[in-house]
Amino acid sequence: MKLQTSVQPGVSLHYRIRSDLEAKILSGHWHPGHRIPYEHELMAQYGCARMTVNRAIASLASAGLIERRRRAGSFVAQPRMQSAVLEIPDIAVEVARRGADYRYELLSSSRRLVTSADRPQAGFREGDEVLELRCRHLADGTPLAVEDRLIGLATVPEAAEVDFASVPPGSWLLGHVPWTAAEHRISAVNAGARDAKALGAGKGAACLCLERRTSRTDRTITFVRQLFRGERYDLVARFAPKG
Repeated sequence: MKLQTSVQPGVSLHYRIRSDLEAKILSGHWHPGHRIPYEHELMAQYGCARMTVNRAIASLASAGLIERRRRAGSFVAQPRMQSAVLEIPDIAVEVARRGADYRYELLSSSRRLVTSADRPQAGFREGDEVLELRCRHLADGTPLAVEDRLIGLATVPEAAEVDFASVPPGSWLLGHVPWTAAEHRISAVNAGARDAKALGAGKGAACLCLERRTSRTDRTITFVRQLFRGERYDLVARFAPKG
């Protein structure tokens, strides 16, 4: 699945610069080790101040996409290896692997502050600003999962400027934001009225609930609760004995 990297009108210039550079990196046009244009070259290209360019470069470095070398410039970083006991799936990719047509819908989006009513396992601190998203994933036109997600804007500020009506947040995060730790919780639940309606199922329908928190340097990146229709989804792990 190709992620959308175009910038919408009105987006800040530093984000436009970051997105342009990021697109070249993620597309493979710039390979690991490729030198990013010097700051004065980008200043001339975009007609902006050094501070604007530096902010774009710094955000790419923070995301692990480039490395800055003193007196040498900035270079595309080597890909980071990530692993977890349970792989973090991209639902769009999983649906395609099963031979179905994938479709995604953004049901709601808002920015707000974390309150004491939020679940403590989400890992956010009260008063943190988050982007709250509710989405639906479909396979062959039939609802497969409903997703409620919080993205920490202190950790991933660029998420506030992404058009999540066009790209699923899980796909975007996997492609753009490196993480260092993940926690999973899997349970069987019965759908409440709101979730059942979104899934096109009866109230109380059996569902598989996957809750996941990913973090970097002790700060939560995202907390997501995905509710799958029980008869349409399963989790499979393959492993072999050691030795």
